[in-house]
Amino acid sequence: MGSIAKKGINNYVKQLQQHPLRTKVITAGVLSGISDIVSQKLTGIRKIQLRRLLLRAIFSGAYLGPFGHFFHIGLEKIFRGKRDSKTVAKKVLIEQLTASPLNNLLFLIYYGYVVEGRPWVHVRAKVRKDFPSVQYTSWTFWPAVGWISHQFLPLHFRVIFRFFVAFCWGIFLNLRARTLVLTKA
Repeated sequence: MGSIAKKGINNYVKQLQQHPLRTKVITAGVLSGISDIVSQKLTGIRKIQLRRLLLRAIFSGAYLGPFGHFFHIGLEKIFRGKRDSKTVAKKVLIEQLTASPLNNLLFLIYYGYVVEGRPWVHVRAKVRKDFPSVQYTSWTFWPAVGWISHQFLPLHFRVIFRFFVAFCWGIFLNLRARTLVLTKA
């Protein structure tokens, strides 16, 4: 069994090196889908809502995967691959002041408007209510993730590492963004 897992990991790393964007897009979509399944089960939904699951996977694959890929390449170009503490702190600060609020805001809007299909006026009110606490929680959690990824991981593994951490973060956002109405199977 160990050799099968090792072979799978080696094949994944090979794909990541040969086709980094495609691999990150697929990984983001798959992990987001699994995260949504867990979220649905935690909220008491008995029958998986396939439409919701697919829309979450599409958002992650179409937006978060490419965004993370190019954002981290851009940071590396700006800071020329430096990993000293001062540079890592700057990278984390840039992430937390730009990518973090943008990604959280877009997720809350997308979730309410597209996934739940709620009217814009309700989505806007919910975003105004929930965004500050979501962002505050993000700022208490993600800087440590950013520090670890910039300090210790090579560029091609940073986004993948974050996707695995985002698996849990996605569950949090899902629970935060969902409506109180639960579909019964």
